[in-house]
Amino acid sequence: MSIEKVEGLENERPLNFIEEVIEADIAKGNVNIQTRFPPEPNGYLHIGHAKSICLNFGLAQKYGGKCNLRFDDTNPVKEDVEYVDSIKEDVRWLGFEWAGEHYASDYFEQLYEWAEQLITKGKAYVDDQNQEEIRLNRGTVTVPGKNSPWRERSVEENLDLFRRMRAGEFPDGSKTLRAKIDMAHPNMLLRDPIMYRILHAHHHRTGDKWCIYPMYDYAHGESDSIENVTHSICTLEFAVHRPLYEWFIEELGIFPSKQYEFARLNMTYTMMSKRRLLQLVENKVVSGWDDPRMPTISAMRRRGYTAKAIRAFADRVGVAKRDNIIDLGLLEFFVREDLNKSAQRRMAVLDPIKVVITNYPEGKTEMFECVNNPEDESAGKRQVPFTREIYIERDDFMEEPPKKYFRLSPGKEVRLRYSYLIKCDEVVKDADGNIVELHCSYDPDSKNGSSSDGRKVKGVIHWVSAEHAKKAEIRLYNTLFTKESPDDVAEGETFFDYVNPESLVTVEGLLEPSLAEAKAGDKFQFERVGYFCVDSDSNDEKIVFNRTVTLKDSWAKQNK
Repeated sequence: MSIEKVEGLENERPLNFIEEVIEADIAKGNVNIQTRFPPEPNGYLHIGHAKSICLNFGLAQKYGGKCNLRFDDTNPVKEDVEYVDSIKEDVRWLGFEWAGEHYASDYFEQLYEWAEQLITKGKAYVDDQNQEEIRLNRGTVTVPGKNSPWRERSVEENLDLFRRMRAGEFPDGSKTLRAKIDMAHPNMLLRDPIMYRILHAHHHRTGDKWCIYPMYDYAHGESDSIENVTHSICTLEFAVHRPLYEWFIEELGIFPSKQYEFARLNMTYTMMSKRRLLQLVENKVVSGWDDPRMPTISAMRRRGYTAKAIRAFADRVGVAKRDNIIDLGLLEFFVREDLNKSAQRRMAVLDPIKVVITNYPEGKTEMFECVNNPEDESAGKRQVPFTREIYIERDDFMEEPPKKYFRLSPGKEVRLRYSYLIKCDEVVKDADGNIVELHCSYDPDSKNGSSSDGRKVKGVIHWVSAEHAKKAEIRLYNTLFTKESPDDVAEGETFFDYVNPESLVTVEGLLEPSLAEAKAGDKFQFERVGYFCVDSDSNDEKIVFNRTVTLKDSWAKQNK
């Protein structure tokens, strides 16, 4: 994985255990490094997949090898072209390009021929038991399984039945092809695992050509072997599958791909199960797979996360052999780090209160020069209009402030960002006692950080001109779940019970006029407020901004 230089963190790290394996292989003369990223196209990729993408493609880049994109499309009931297209978009957005684009379905004919080869060797048989009978006869961790009554069929009978399965003579679920290994094996996955099942379903690539489909454990290792994958990298839950992976390769005498397992990414306030994420979509808890509250790559892209930040996060998390939970704040830290350097600054007020500068000339408009990004001189400057009536954040005024309150209050001064010092002279309230307007006076000699008598004012607040302000829908996103581990539910509860009712709060904001020209995907820091991105819902009548992350960085403070 490439190393991103991130200010405030180590720029170098020791080799992870997979890199150590690869370097040992290279030292032995095995220099043709081939990896693959093999998603099933049954949903959108999430941040956990992003870690795997960065790992597989990054290793290939680092060691001069190649990485394929291979779709594990062996279950036509759940797979769709929509998911294929979204996966390709996500991989490219993260900054990677695959050496070859492959599908498990490309290999269906070869996989079928190899299955016949195993039947001929007496290593596979057709079973007439149904799924429930197979499950009951598999045994338990402490109790051996029972042999199928069809286990000793002859090679000729098995070949005939398997060919008739392919020809479509039998209904779904009536027969399976199973590997003949050991029904008493301590690893239950080796107790005559199913290789093929009958499934009369239309496939998104092969159409109705096939009515039998290979199981993952049969197709995966052989697909790796066909592509000469040298390092097949999976998450830890597949460690128990490795003996079966190796058994098929050895029995078939094909290219010896090797499997290695690393800890999957688990993150606070986040779920990584595609099945449960689909439930959130189907139950309309979220608006879709790309709802900015979701942990999918498409959702993070829409929310305003950057590919560079995600790559840096994946590198920082690293590759481990034991599961752990990563603080969501770490990902947000890297997003802030990148946006701080790249996002242009703008002024926006999300909870406005009007300020009338009573001694400022009516009808006058001044233009103030504002820096677009203090971290990037090449970003240039812009002109922002200033008028007699402006809006400030309601939180930037307090009628009865505590000590060390440096924002606006009666009789006190603050500096308006880029412009003048103002002092609150009068608070205007409605009949219910709510503050509706502030009357202030300004010091005309206090432009550009100066004042008429050299006095110092600590408070600086942002503003927008009332005359020139543009309205926008502002979507304030918070964590989708209230519980740090939403997968860990109590008896009688489901993860739906922990959905955060405040995960999306929508307000109408007022923006400086330059933001009216922003396009979907444009990213900004709203000064003193947070980082925001223009949402794809924006149109000519309405501009919509998503809050990407707040300015507050709780993770960095906790981990000093």
